[in-house]
Amino acid sequence: MRKASVAIVILAAGKASRMGEGGKHKLLAEFDGVPLVRRSVLTALAADAASVIVVTGHRRSEIEAALDGLALTFVDNPDYASGMASSLITGFSATHSAEGILVMLADMPGISTTHLDALISAFRNTGGRAVVRAVSRGKPGNPVILPRSLNQAVLRLQGDVGARAIIATSGLPVLDVDVGDAALLDVDTPDEVLAAGGALN
Repeated sequence: MRKASVAIVILAAGKASRMGEGGKHKLLAEFDGVPLVRRSVLTALAADAASVIVVTGHRRSEIEAALDGLALTFVDNPDYASGMASSLITGFSATHSAEGILVMLADMPGISTTHLDALISAFRNTGGRAVVRAVSRGKPGNPVILPRSLNQAVLRLQGDVGARAIIATSGLPVLDVDVGDAALLDVDTPDEVLAAGGALN
């Protein structure tokens, strides 16, 4: 049986507004000496996916510099200040042939390649026809895989919203994959970066 193809879209365009004044960007915080955004992309590149797309926006040149030399596609979201929906639309619009789009946030240090492969495997087992999402003890988190059939719904999103509303109204089966605490661990503030083991430069 042919395996459904999955593209990974990493959202790295946000303003990181909760990092406070002072210019430290959470995606450039270092974990084990590696900028968080690079660590997230390396995790994605090691997964069993067809391609990795990174959506950039805020401080785009620094994010791209942190990812230098990696086999990925950059897409710029000039409308990033309007919220997450614009980045989802930008990322989806860049994935032309994949049957599933794995949406990954760049600020989740606990997500591993093993987690991504578990989600991708679950998606393929449904024949590419279900939403697959990471959960922790039953609580929905990230990443999420959306089937291509939800493309039009994604393109209609507006504002600072993710895919949750689409998932609730899609009518598609939703498969939850428990990946533990990693599904809910993102770093939005300096304290959260430090608590997760990161270093702000």
